[in-house]
Amino acid sequence: MSMTDPIADFLTRVRNAIHAAHETVEIPASRLKGELARILVEQGYIDSWSVMPASDGGPGELIQIRLKYTEDRRSAISGLRRVSRPGRRTYVDAKHIPKVLGGMGTSIVSTSHGVMTGHDARAAGVGGEVLAQVW
Repeated sequence: MSMTDPIADFLTRVRNAIHAAHETVEIPASRLKGELARILVEQGYIDSWSVMPASDGGPGELIQIRLKYTEDRRSAISGLRRVSRPGRRTYVDAKHIPKVLGGMGTSIVSTSHGVMTGHDARAAGVGGEVLAQVW
């Protein structure tokens, strides 16, 4: 299976795991996905993440994400959306970084200074590719 959009795959696996109320979800690892996971932890959307060898002894590594739920088993993530796609990239300058739910959600932006939240990118005055939005 060829992966044209690993980030969409990452978001879909997280979304599916939440719908199925799983505690953890495993995703093929990459540096960019690690950055996404790091931001999700920083922003309080997931509990933690770690990199582990592929369980079937196959090549590559997996990122294991520990999902976060409230006492009444509601996910901390209510929505995940891929913004920039391989067929249609979305680049913005610092002034035009989209706010998610009036600032309640988080944009994840890949900038020349690394992957950061839209809030941090605005503060740093850098734009970039809007990878995804979380709320």
